[in-house]
Amino acid sequence: MKTTKFLIGLVFAAGIALSSCQEEGKRKVRLANEVDSVSYALGISAGSGYAQNLRDLPVEVNKDILINGLIKGLREDTSNYQIKQDEILPLLQAFFANIGKREREEAELRNTQILFENRQREGVQVTNSGLQYRIVEAGKGKTPTKDNIVKVHYVGRLADGTVFDSSVDRGQPAEFPVGAVIPGWVEALTMMPVGSVWELVIPAELGYGDSPVGNIPANSVLFFDVQLLDIVPAKK
Repeated sequence: MKTTKFLIGLVFAAGIALSSCQEEGKRKVRLANEVDSVSYALGISAGSGYAQNLRDLPVEVNKDILINGLIKGLREDTSNYQIKQDEILPLLQAFFANIGKREREEAELRNTQILFENRQREGVQVTNSGLQYRIVEAGKGKTPTKDNIVKVHYVGRLADGTVFDSSVDRGQPAEFPVGAVIPGWVEALTMMPVGSVWELVIPAELGYGDSPVGNIPANSVLFFDVQLLDIVPAKK
């Protein structure tokens, strides 16, 4: 989640450092040796990374106050802290917890709309778990169990159409145990006869839930085109 990313940036920046205030940042410093150059590079790296994290926040941070706090923290100027040390972590945790709650609520509303609209399409069926599927081509082969290994071609997309994974693009079918994939896939595969081509729409709770995975954001509804090619014979 973006808030988690920001928290990591916060710890990084506080630990490594911006050793300048706004006025000092306008003047050039003398880089007399390698340590000076490395110190300067660390500051630039931490500052630019931290600035990116600030842009990800849903609120506008007061940078003047933030820099003041950073300098006090870097100098370990505890006598002049305007917030008690033992209040800092609970304050941040509560703030980011509220942001996380808001993001989840927004995602739930968005996902409800996506799933509602998709289930109106002709031919879409919905299971008790909430998995949505549409049979593009009905297979006539054997239906795999959770203990089988299957060979499939697939394309995975986000709700906005972004392709996040595709065995078709790689030109190589994927093989994996049925019981080792996300719940939405497990349910679908154990209903699909070999030779089937299905369109799947998997609710977030049957996918990766509130955990981001690779380029899949947290709380994402997942769209898949799946072709079940074969059940791979068990090796002796």
